[in-house]
Amino acid sequence: MGSLGAILTHPDDIYPLLKLKMAVRHAEKQIPPEPHWAFCYTLLHKVSRSFGLVIQQLGTELRNAICIFYLVLRALDTVEDDTSIRTDVKVPILIAFHRHIYDRDWHFACGTKDYKVLMDQFHHVSTAFLELERGYQEAIEDITKRMGAGMAKFICKEVETIDDYDEYCHYVAGLVGLGLSKLFHASKLEDLASDELSNSMGLFLQKTNIIRDYLEDINEIPKSRMFWPREIWSKYVNKLEDLKEEENSIKAVQCLNDMVTNALIHMEDCLTYMSALQSPAIFRFCAIPQIMAIGTLALCYNNIEVFRGVVKMRRGLTAKVIDRTKAMSDVYGAFFDFSCMLKSKVDKNDPNATKALSRLEAVQKICRESGALTKRKSYVIRSEPRYNSALIVAFFIILSIIFAYLSANRQNN
Repeated sequence: MGSLGAILTHPDDIYPLLKLKMAVRHAEKQIPPEPHWAFCYTLLHKVSRSFGLVIQQLGTELRNAICIFYLVLRALDTVEDDTSIRTDVKVPILIAFHRHIYDRDWHFACGTKDYKVLMDQFHHVSTAFLELERGYQEAIEDITKRMGAGMAKFICKEVETIDDYDEYCHYVAGLVGLGLSKLFHASKLEDLASDELSNSMGLFLQKTNIIRDYLEDINEIPKSRMFWPREIWSKYVNKLEDLKEEENSIKAVQCLNDMVTNALIHMEDCLTYMSALQSPAIFRFCAIPQIMAIGTLALCYNNIEVFRGVVKMRRGLTAKVIDRTKAMSDVYGAFFDFSCMLKSKVDKNDPNATKALSRLEAVQKICRESGALTKRKSYVIRSEPRYNSALIVAFFIILSIIFAYLSANRQNN
């Protein structure tokens, strides 16, 4: 539900948090009865509860296709991420993965926790995949083949230049954007988006994750995973792992800001892509993660905590994004708010300040010209009054009792 301290500081989070909690419970109850589909959706909720929630609003046919697309790529990613697998074993699996999804008997032991379960019981995913319409199967197979080949390439190659970085992100995330666009088109609910815009949607999310996950990746056992391009980090330190050392804090933050500035270049493409979507359900499915990405970048920018621990949006703010994102006007508002937050953190003496400000101001101009910035609730600027803490706690307890009562009644019925 989120810490009590965060709720006391942001009392307006309470209602969205309760709605999110109830929506998650509702989504978890919409598990299909067939064993293979039950496995797929149950595991989906375990490995990504937020994705499992936003996918539920899609129609059954498209929802099933995207569920399997996600799990196939998570399985592929599990093989790539497992640093204990020898290269001579890993590379052939990555390259042939698009064929394994047609084999009900194939599985491979790797990964940990829920990802190990996914790999051990991959036959459930294959069985569900084979029940999809052929158009969905072809899109999933094509992207899996291209992604596996790209991952295999970078197993044997480090991310040296910014071009390498963009290429790696294309293989592991830009192709996801292309694949989703193909699935949307196969559902006959959307026109086929351009590869360039689809790629930017994936790159914006992937670069955000790579920035946020620096410490987790660099501390990976038995071998570090290094995705920040040498062309950027070598301007600040001799080795990528040096960024986490306290004596390099100033250089680390400058390098971080350089990485965030690089990610900002994709914002305009993302807004263009989302503005063309026609299905409300597909729009929400695409828009919520993009807003989370710009919000996360705003938190990470100029923040030394990226090199000390985990930086992420508070759960209450996530709940607000999910609750409020219904139309393109909401996206413009959110991008404007978080770009303002990020802009306020730009130090004019930062080596990349001019470039960062230019990219932020370009997006703010688009948001202003949309005409959507009036009559909206801000994510950043506090317009709500501060309430008495005791009153907030009492209100929270009452809502919790009501929620527990409603849940008990549902179970009895």
